[in-house]
Amino acid sequence: MDFLTPPTWADALAIRAERPDAVPIAGGTDVMVELNFHRRRPGVLLDLTRIGDLTTWSLDGELLRIGAGVSYTRIIEELGDRLPGLAMAARTVGSPQIRNRGTLGGNLGSASPAGDGHPPLLAADAHVELASVRGTRLVPVDGFFTGPKRSVLAPDELIAAVWVRPADGPEQFSKIGTRNAMVIAVSSFSLALHPGRRAVGTGIGSAAPTPRRATDAELYAAGELPWDTLAALEPGVARRFGELVAEAASPIDDVRGTAAYRRHALAVLARRTLTWAWRDLCG
Repeated sequence: MDFLTPPTWADALAIRAERPDAVPIAGGTDVMVELNFHRRRPGVLLDLTRIGDLTTWSLDGELLRIGAGVSYTRIIEELGDRLPGLAMAARTVGSPQIRNRGTLGGNLGSASPAGDGHPPLLAADAHVELASVRGTRLVPVDGFFTGPKRSVLAPDELIAAVWVRPADGPEQFSKIGTRNAMVIAVSSFSLALHPGRRAVGTGIGSAAPTPRRATDAELYAAGELPWDTLAALEPGVARRFGELVAEAASPIDDVRGTAAYRRHALAVLARRTLTWAWRDLCG
């Protein structure tokens, strides 16, 4: 196995073009597990840790550009006020050691349906910046995933960054697992309220072949929430919202839970997060 350590982003893209079989590695929290358990034996590992550009974030106009190498810990500490939903999700990832090493780009690159970072990005209408020697392109995150651990990433492309608007309203993330911490989600859900445009964003995790939005639930909530008066949330609205979120999922039975349990859990998570977020908005 070759281990290549390009010093610049241009060098990394050149190697990726020449060796499309190269597996990128930054934090290594997913890749090293696969190597250690002999689930994967790539011919080339492409180490991206020397590329400083990947570990920076900046505000570009109205959008945040977050480098693919930014860790979960830094998302919590440096971006928690701007992206509270993503920060909430980051706090549920593994142990402090995993959060120190794991990266946002690595989470996307793994494309796991259970990835904790995916639902908040869906709820926030994020875009993924993909780069190759041919140029760069932006892909809406709800069009990035194509199947379990599959994405639109071309063989010669690398994930450069994520583009997302800072939160313009309350955000929430909730997850249920087989224990309280350091666990893969049985199901997860993220919610974003956008009061300025009277819209609701959602993200479902670990309850379909890919992370996905619950668009019918979004439209329902956007039309039923009392934006003008900020009155108390009607229990029936929260309940119906949860039902629509559950209907948007297509879960399976596996070792972590049944499809029926996942649907039930999503309905509860959606109802609770909408209630919490609306309460935050109303003050």
